[in-house]
Amino acid sequence: MSQTSLAEPEGELAGALPDAGAGRQQSPEKTGARAGEGGEPSGSEFAPLLRTVREQGLLERRTGWYTLSIAANALALTAIVAGLFAAGGSWWTLLLAVPLAVFSARTAFIGHDAGHSQITRGRRAGRAIGLIHGNLLLGMSAAWWNDKHNRHHANPNHLEKDPDVTPDVLVFATTHAQGRTGLHGWLTRHQAWLFFPLCLLEGLNLKVQGLRDLRRQTPRERAVEGPLLLAHVAAYTALLLTVLSPGKAIAFALFHQALFGLHLGMAFAPNHKGMEMPDGTGERWGHLRRQVLTSRNIRGGALTDWFLGGLNYQIEHHLFPSMPRPHLCLAQPLVRAHCRRLGLPYAETGAVDSYRQALRHLREVGEPLRAER
Repeated sequence: MSQTSLAEPEGELAGALPDAGAGRQQSPEKTGARAGEGGEPSGSEFAPLLRTVREQGLLERRTGWYTLSIAANALALTAIVAGLFAAGGSWWTLLLAVPLAVFSARTAFIGHDAGHSQITRGRRAGRAIGLIHGNLLLGMSAAWWNDKHNRHHANPNHLEKDPDVTPDVLVFATTHAQGRTGLHGWLTRHQAWLFFPLCLLEGLNLKVQGLRDLRRQTPRERAVEGPLLLAHVAAYTALLLTVLSPGKAIAFALFHQALFGLHLGMAFAPNHKGMEMPDGTGERWGHLRRQVLTSRNIRGGALTDWFLGGLNYQIEHHLFPSMPRPHLCLAQPLVRAHCRRLGLPYAETGAVDSYRQALRHLREVGEPLRAER
């Protein structure tokens, strides 16, 4: 597997359309406006919106904003580490796992944005930011995440092409639930109840997946990614064992990773679960419909934007993957109005209702298996 950026450095809107099945994606500004692209009724559906967004400068990078955000996040992490030393070996030190989990999620959001070239157009700079925030600070492989997330953006919620809906511990389509027995069947029957508890394991799962992915990476990628992942594990372990006894260190690590996974689950769960799930047998959609009909936005203010890392503007993010995070809220009125003119549904709801919809979908998927018992 070769490293693929989530955004082409020469394009404005990378990471939106698949390129010849190679796992790489082309910019909609190059391909998405062609007449009949992807079975779209008219190639002009996305083009006017793209033109308006570009004219308003919403695709321009916000280097200063990201510089301040990265610096603030680094200072917060440094303060938490200093707090660990100041608190000593007390059990009260475990409380610092809470802010550490929150700012670990902030770190993940920065890595996510770097992979999409939201921070910088330069591939090398974006990759460096992704490696520092993903591999070094989180122990999560940037190459693995970018490849997986690339394929998700190309075909969100597609039953055959989106790795995020591939049947595994959880399943997201009734067709995938059929025939599951034993432990898998039990998990599917109860997955709505198990979703958030399982999110507690996601922080550890991301590390495991990154390490496993090293076997599939090119030697050149492995030579960079592997040492950084090992450096994270070594530094994280040394930090906790320096400050805490082995038992408390293990408790802190488990608490931190559990809260980190839960935070990420809360950020990603509302975005697509319960939305349209194309399977390749029906009508093919162009870029606009493929991204809008499979995505859901979360209403809220500045706190919601911060807590969810801008992913609450999921529709805008999927339409314009390389758009800087602070511009997503500015693009939202334009996208909503454009969808209204086309008579295209624009899904937006509150945070609590978004989780309710996602859990309802998981419950409905498992219903046939419950009915068999």
